Amino acid sequence: MISSSHSVSFGSHLIEFCIRRRDRKTLEIAVEPDGSIVVTAPLDASIEAIESRVKKRAGWILRQQRYFGQYLPRTPEKRYVAGETHLYLGRQYRLKISADLKNSVKLARGFISVTSIRPSNPEATRELVEKWLLERAHYKFRERLDVCLLRFSEPEVFRPTGLIVRQLEMRWGSMSPAKRLMLNKRLIQAPVEGIDYVITHELCHIAEPNHGPSFYSLLDRVMPCWSKRKERLEEVMA
Repeated sequence: MISSSHSVSFGSHLIEFCIRRRDRKTLEIAVEPDGSIVVTAPLDASIEAIESRVKKRAGWILRQQRYFGQYLPRTPEKRYVAGETHLYLGRQYRLKISADLKNSVKLARGFISVTSIRPSNPEATRELVEKWLLERAHYKFRERLDVCLLRFSEPEVFRPTGLIVRQLEMRWGSMSPAKRLMLNKRLIQAPVEGIDYVITHELCHIAEPNHGPSFYSLLDRVMPCWSKRKERLEEVMA
C-alpha cells in the first residue's frame, strides 16, 4: 500500500488528507475519529481526480470533522493506580489493587480487582489489565459477532473468514477484501450496543465494500437505529 499527504483549499479551509493507494476500482473518503482524512484510491487514479473528489465532498468532510470535534480532547492517559476509573462494556469501574503471590484480574462489585506480585508498580498493573481486556475482547467480540449475524436474512453469507483484534489508531474496525474482520481492542470498553454497531457496519462491507447509497441502504435495513448507536459510541469513548 502506497501513502502520501496532500491538501486542497475550500473557501477559508485547508483540507489536509492522506492518500492510500490500493488495487481497487473505486475511490473512498473517510473522516477518522481524530478528524484526520484518509482517501483510499485506485493505483492509477490521478492526483487531479482525487483532489476534485475531495473538493466535491468538502462540505461533508467539514461536517464530519465538527461532529468528531465535539468529543475532543480525548480522555487523558491512564496511570493505573488504585481508585482510578476504567471503562469496560460502557460502564466505569474503579481499579482495586492488592498484593498476592499470583497475578489475576477480575470484575468484583464495581471494581476491576487486580491482585499482583508487584502491586506498587503501575506498569505491571497496566500489563495485567491490558492482557485481561484483550482476553475479554476476543471472547466478547466473537459472542457479539454471532448475535449480529442474525440481523441478516442469510447470516452465513456475511460470516467473516476470520476475526482479528488489534490496537487501531484511527478506526473502530475494518473488513478486508478477503472477508477478515478486524476490530479495535478498545471497543471492549464501549457499550454492547456500540460494539454491535461496529460489527454490523463492517459486516455490511462484505456485500457493499464502499460507503455508497447501497451500503447505507443495507445498514438501515439490518440496523435502523445505527446512527444513534454510533453517536453514543463516540460520546462514551471520547
